[in-house]
Amino acid sequence: MAEPGAGAGAGGREVIPLFPLETPLFPGVVLPLQIFEPRYRRLVVDLTARPEGAQRRFGVVAIRQGWEVERVAPAEALYDVGCTAVVRVIAPQSDGGYRLVAVGGDRFRLLDVLVPPDGGQDADAAEPPYLQAVVEWLDEEEAAEEAAGNADGLVGAEAAAGIVPEDVVSEVARGSLEVLAGNVRDLFARYVADVAVRQGGDPDGLSDEVLEALSPGELLPEDEGTPAELSGTAALLREVSDDARGLSYLVASAALLTTEDRQALLAESATRRRLTLESRLLRRELTLLRTLGAVPVPLRQFATPMTSN
Repeated sequence: MAEPGAGAGAGGREVIPLFPLETPLFPGVVLPLQIFEPRYRRLVVDLTARPEGAQRRFGVVAIRQGWEVERVAPAEALYDVGCTAVVRVIAPQSDGGYRLVAVGGDRFRLLDVLVPPDGGQDADAAEPPYLQAVVEWLDEEEAAEEAAGNADGLVGAEAAAGIVPEDVVSEVARGSLEVLAGNVRDLFARYVADVAVRQGGDPDGLSDEVLEALSPGELLPEDEGTPAELSGTAALLREVSDDARGLSYLVASAALLTTEDRQALLAESATRRRLTLESRLLRRELTLLRTLGAVPVPLRQFATPMTSN
């Protein structure tokens, strides 16, 4: 078994520190954290003590129920698919805590959760006071889903019979993925625009995609001002406009979905299937927005920074 912090290999196993949160983390998404609990201060100390060049990362998993994960069976309290957080910035605070900036890295599946003997209460213990987990790394299915695009009925029986060359099958699959991504991008733009209008924002600062999604008569007075969070989301939408995988993770992390919906998107290994699910979810959310005429949570949750690094 690899030591914590060793390189991730698809299908391999490793022991990594675990940091439960109320919502999943997605690859490429920036995660700012304020660290104040003693056990997680110890985690930061352990990360900074790693040799130069070693990757400083921990696993983020969403909490299914409750907050005292160590006091219940972790298998019941945590979802089984998570994402690593690769630490980019560590800023010590005057109170002994830390501010961290991390970026979502690799997806993994929990195989076993290692609970500290005293429930993590003794931050000075020899054994780490925080949760650790045995994980296996999950593959992304990008190449496989293009090569086998006919599985979704993209080119019909001729491809299955070997009549259509493989390069044609792959090209059709890539083209269909672009169409699907474009559909999700348009739906997400319309969704962001609807939320902007219902939050009383001015859409002037939005991207062309979002502006085109607004129906005539929905624009608000210019002096209302465009929320900075919404402008940031519009910029991210432009940034991933040609990146189907990046788009799928932006929508998964930024749309106002339930933890269960987000978890289902994180667990999906293929961009095509993730986008297909997002298309259904966004249509559902748009219907609810227009039926209820209200936004359930603050718009700031749209501000989900991403990075391609």
